[in-house]
Amino acid sequence: MSKSYDVIVFGATSFVGQILSRYLAGQPEGTLRWAMAARSQTKLDALRAELGVDVPLLIADASDEASLKALCAQTKVIASTVGPYALYGEPLVRACVEAGTDYCDLTGEIQWASRMIKRYEAQAKASGARIVHCCGFDSIPSDLGVHFLQRQAEASLGEPCNSVKMRVYKMRGGASGGTVASLMNAVKEAAADPAVRREMADPYAICPDDGAKRVRQPNVQGVQFDADFKRWVGPFVMATVNTRVVHRSHALQGHPWGEGFTYDEAMCTGVGAKGALAAGVMAAGIAGVMVGSAFSPTRALLGKVLPAPGEGPSPEEQENGFYDLRFIGRTASGQSMTVKVVGDKDPGYGSTGKMLAQAAMCLAFDTPKADFAGGFWTPASLMGDRLQQRLSEHAGLSFQRLI
Repeated sequence: MSKSYDVIVFGATSFVGQILSRYLAGQPEGTLRWAMAARSQTKLDALRAELGVDVPLLIADASDEASLKALCAQTKVIASTVGPYALYGEPLVRACVEAGTDYCDLTGEIQWASRMIKRYEAQAKASGARIVHCCGFDSIPSDLGVHFLQRQAEASLGEPCNSVKMRVYKMRGGASGGTVASLMNAVKEAAADPAVRREMADPYAICPDDGAKRVRQPNVQGVQFDADFKRWVGPFVMATVNTRVVHRSHALQGHPWGEGFTYDEAMCTGVGAKGALAAGVMAAGIAGVMVGSAFSPTRALLGKVLPAPGEGPSPEEQENGFYDLRFIGRTASGQSMTVKVVGDKDPGYGSTGKMLAQAAMCLAFDTPKADFAGGFWTPASLMGDRLQQRLSEHAGLSFQRLI
């Protein structure tokens, strides 16, 4: 059936929705049919006036199923920025699955992604809807970084790497209130439900139950010295999301890197005593936020200190942000390879908006329904090389082999 739009941005007036819409407004005229959707006509009118483009505006609410079904009927792909997804995301996923409409989002809420897979994957496979969670900084750079590393290893080493680790080598960027709200809601869910706690601690939480061997995964939780990087490292707050997505990518592709494949992430903090101290401060800070988010009184206190929904890095901070991720892989025979993924903007927002936009366009233009079945995919397992090329050419990311 013919659709009026290639992409609809759902939640266009949210903090990251505005960044995404601004990026799409800069696409060459005539190359993309898109629309902005949100629940407030006034805010949509103001955003369209700011963008200076004649883009259609659609009214839809996350709690109004009729309006969500109307969106699905009009477009090939919906890109959703409305979080926390665990609170507001399910009705749109259900509407897309029922309509066979493709969908991508920015969630880092693994417990919610797991629920969506369990509830709707069979129906998505039947309807042809391709649902792709985690299409921002969590987890495209990690997921496609491993994809790129494995492509390079197979081509030049003759075998894939059965052990990979990613280290955030350098990064500059701020947090937004939407990310904070999603994190605090996930911790609140885990504190209230032992089953959610177990799931969030499981590195294979969103992997299909295919009978494949599952091995103990490395997990940097405290201060460690990384001999490969000759630097101190501490825990990386997004590791519990990214590692799960990478393992699902591996499983969906039939475990090409070996059933004993291991993957972990951490953040480099420097050398010498200063680096060790920074890793300790980072570990303590992350632990403090997690513990504080689990209890109502401290959660309320954190809410007063941390950014509120709708707040986030300034345009200047987004522009001046960047990230440099390094991946080291080792093969079963002991060969090694190092690659890096670099982004040119603030990771969570300036770069994330561009990544979500390119993922949506990759779904709309480069991933034919006839060739790629419906279901719950990951960025690498569904879009792989095609998305990597788009990110390199249009989104300020670079993928480079170092060693």
